[in-house]
Amino acid sequence: MTDQLITQGSQHTQEELSQLAVTLADIEAAQKLLDGVIARTPVEGSRALGRLIGANVSLKCENLQRAGSFKVRGAYTRMAKLSAAERARGVVAASAGNHAQGVAVAASRLDIKARIYMPVGVALPKLAATRSHGAEVVLFGHNVDEALAEAQRYADETGAVFVHPFDNVDVVAGQGTVGLEILEQVPDVDTILMGVGGGGLLAGVAVAVKARARELGRNIRIIGVQAENAAAYPPSLAADALVPLTKVSTMADGIAVGRPGQLPFSIIKELVDDVITVSEDSLARALIFLLERSKMVVEPAGAVGVAALLDGTLTRDGQLPGNTVVVLSGGNIDPMLMLKVIQRGLAAAGRFLVVRMLLDDRPGSLATISRIIAESDANVTGVDHTRVGGSISMGDVAITINMETKGEEHCEQVLSNLRAEGFQPVVVQG
Repeated sequence: MTDQLITQGSQHTQEELSQLAVTLADIEAAQKLLDGVIARTPVEGSRALGRLIGANVSLKCENLQRAGSFKVRGAYTRMAKLSAAERARGVVAASAGNHAQGVAVAASRLDIKARIYMPVGVALPKLAATRSHGAEVVLFGHNVDEALAEAQRYADETGAVFVHPFDNVDVVAGQGTVGLEILEQVPDVDTILMGVGGGGLLAGVAVAVKARARELGRNIRIIGVQAENAAAYPPSLAADALVPLTKVSTMADGIAVGRPGQLPFSIIKELVDDVITVSEDSLARALIFLLERSKMVVEPAGAVGVAALLDGTLTRDGQLPGNTVVVLSGGNIDPMLMLKVIQRGLAAAGRFLVVRMLLDDRPGSLATISRIIAESDANVTGVDHTRVGGSISMGDVAITINMETKGEEHCEQVLSNLRAEGFQPVVVQG
């Protein structure tokens, strides 16, 4: 994990705020436009997270929004402003899931034809959900960047209106309405955390919150969180220019963006206080935490703020973040991915252990191992026993054992007990 990567000045005059590409007035107008269209998502307190950081923590549940994420806010705001001629030409967009569903829902409500490009490997539930809202879906490319390029090409060729997922004034203004709701629901908030990919949500919320805080004579910290394997903002902010990543690899597909948007970047570099990153293991732990402690189904991109709190990033310097709100930005997670994430999260927390051992192929060895594990109070959930393989000698057998454990100390005790009996377990996962 990376500690604080940037620390921007938080005090801006009203004149400076009014000169940004997106203003508080734009976001207030978007809020009126969205009235009756979107859900006013709830804010739920989290005592468990609060105890960890020594302050009140609330969760802004955009995972319960229409279409499962905040994206419908920006998509509808953008599309509702189209002229009759533009609506007649239809819209085109590209997304791995959340923006696609947001555009599809907005298009259905506004009676606009929508064509959406999605990567070939997109999760089936997101593909099915987008189609169910009436949009035409075209599978293209192996990532969102390739799909975006094709969507732009289609727009240039046909005249369809391209609805960008984050690099547009109206989209950013729509996403900023999340910030206005947070201020209404938690008026004494001191710190707001949320995930950042292209930057539309972070930029919009920063404008809304900083402008309102300025009116009240307060300072509210805005912190963006990225997956460390898809963190384009830290190098871009350091260089004061867009620095595209050569590779993006994260389970948080909702924020797996290799290049920040120019418009959001121009706002974020001025208003956002910090950008921090979290590891894949931290993301997996956060999803497990939200399932167990908050009863919330959240996708990895929506859990990055919780991952940062669990890692203790905000309290590492001894400064308490005060009343904190974490935006759970989406809940569209593929069940197959959830299975993998849960297993990874349990392993990262020391609650799932996989070991591999080479043994003499003789009767009783497996029974001895089973006895040791049982006496160590671990629970075996799977066993793979094979005599064939490149690293297995004649007369040997390889055994891989999956087991439920009770934490890191318990894992070490199980391994120690196996070694004490002469076995040499190699940890495969845990």
